[in-house]
Amino acid sequence: MKRHLMNFLYMITIVCFILVAMGNRTTEAMGGQTAGKGFFSLEEMGRVGSNLLKAEKGAGSDSSILPKGADDLAKIGSVLQAEHILLDDWSYYAREHVTGMKSVEEVQDYAKKLQQKFPDWKWSVTNTSQKWQVTAVSPTSKHHQETLQLMSSHTKQTVDAYIVYSVRGNEWNKTTEGFFTTKTFRNRLSDIFRGKPTVFSCMKGVFSDKIDTALAKKADRIMSGFNAREIEALKEENFMSVSASSPIFTGSIDHKLHNMNIQIGLRSEGLGSKTTIVVGTPIITIEY
Repeated sequence: MKRHLMNFLYMITIVCFILVAMGNRTTEAMGGQTAGKGFFSLEEMGRVGSNLLKAEKGAGSDSSILPKGADDLAKIGSVLQAEHILLDDWSYYAREHVTGMKSVEEVQDYAKKLQQKFPDWKWSVTNTSQKWQVTAVSPTSKHHQETLQLMSSHTKQTVDAYIVYSVRGNEWNKTTEGFFTTKTFRNRLSDIFRGKPTVFSCMKGVFSDKIDTALAKKADRIMSGFNAREIEALKEENFMSVSASSPIFTGSIDHKLHNMNIQIGLRSEGLGSKTTIVVGTPIITIEY
């Protein structure tokens, strides 16, 4: 799980960079490397201003803040399992561009409040000349791992800050699927985000059949399951990537003159070997 978590944090950084977010690998908060040695002390957390608390209450107290796309993993899993694909990796990634904060200190105050809400998570902070970032990882669970990141750039203008919340697991079943319909999950979103975040969902698996079928035919079956229309594709002998549009999903990314909201990637290790598939909406966020 630890290795998968580190890989996922790396993928988060890439996605954040593409979408103009700021982020990199987290290091433990200690000594002069952190933004204040006592950042996570209970005493300091208790000093968060009343104005900030009132602002948060108005922005994130609604437990029904379930964003569009929160059920996309279930939709992907349903289509892939119908094709007898063995699922072994999935991720839910929600990201919000935070506006209205005028200084890094305000971002840090918001982070202190988040730590009060998640005191049993493992917290670490990174501070460089370019950015300030805090990362929190949930306690180990046999079903999934949750990660929270709050990052801000050091600029003379208005602070450019982002909140990222991700959930990742290796096994997809009724228990993991059910997590995204629970009050706990809804409360996660309302506790973490100030508004409605942008959601990215991704799932990876392996075709269970031993029949040698061309990648294009396998891709056509998956595309049909999502009722997807191809926008563009890269097709090679042992690799295929398709960007498409599907009415099943509500999110999208403008792609030239089209609204792309699903990517499908397939990789074969040769005749008689396994074929790996990754499906993401609106884009793929898992390495394959």
